[in-house]
Amino acid sequence: MAVDSEPGGVSLPVAGIVIAVVSSFINGSTFVLQKKGILRSRDRGGSYLTDVVWWSGTLSMAVGQIGNFLAYNVAPAVIVTPLGALGVLFGAVLASWILKENLNILGKLGCVLCCCGSVVLIIHAPKAVAVTSRLELEMRLFDPVFVLYALLVVLLLVVLIVWIAPAHGSSNIMVYVAICSLLGSFTVPSSKGLGLAAQDVFGEGPPSSRAVALFLGLLGTLAVSILIQFVFINKALECFSSNTFEAIYYVTFTSTVIFASALLFKEWTALTLTDSLGMLCGLATVFVGVVLLRISQEALITWKKKTD
Repeated sequence: MAVDSEPGGVSLPVAGIVIAVVSSFINGSTFVLQKKGILRSRDRGGSYLTDVVWWSGTLSMAVGQIGNFLAYNVAPAVIVTPLGALGVLFGAVLASWILKENLNILGKLGCVLCCCGSVVLIIHAPKAVAVTSRLELEMRLFDPVFVLYALLVVLLLVVLIVWIAPAHGSSNIMVYVAICSLLGSFTVPSSKGLGLAAQDVFGEGPPSSRAVALFLGLLGTLAVSILIQFVFINKALECFSSNTFEAIYYVTFTSTVIFASALLFKEWTALTLTDSLGMLCGLATVFVGVVLLRISQEALITWKKKTD
């Protein structure tokens, strides 16, 4: 479904926008419901894996991601992606109602700045380059620059998961955020690549061994990265407020995916000076927002210690 706007008859993908908005609201409820389930199970002295509210949040996550996938297929990414910021704002409102996580003025300002900065960053990010064949995808994946980047990300993830997270994860929100966001470097390219590999694997005629290997490799990478993200998202929700985590996670995940996509598809070669300055302004805005959220989080922790 599309509607022609007045100036120049530009087509507006109404269906894609509606799906993206609904998905954003569903995604915004995910962390809040999971956090509520964790708190309920903690009060009962049991595992959150047996809590129905936690499972409703997990189901919301799945439904929201399916909605995002549908939205990206019926509307341009430049329209769909910024609408994800609505989920952050909705999550903050929902958390204040269900979890009584009321942000102070710095936290609210930080949340808004994170959303605004992310939207600016997305708008000025280099536009995606279409990859239409499995062979072209393989060439991109085995490019030395992207391979080096992937190895560095894996090394950093090992350091974070094995050494830093056990020691500092429960006291520093950026540890869990970094782990979940860096995994986005694998989840998004794997999701895009699976569609291309599946065409060769499940198409007419016997599939080649390279196509099967690529499909299984991407599927395994996607499954492992999603599972690790799932584990550390819940670890973060056990220790920190859902609205603070969601805002920072949205920012860092989006930034990481944009960077990985620019390397994989060499999108940075088409980046203009205007877009470079726009991305710089977006990053600066996001940085200020994250700092304000961190200050707000520290103030909340200090207040709770004094009242206990």
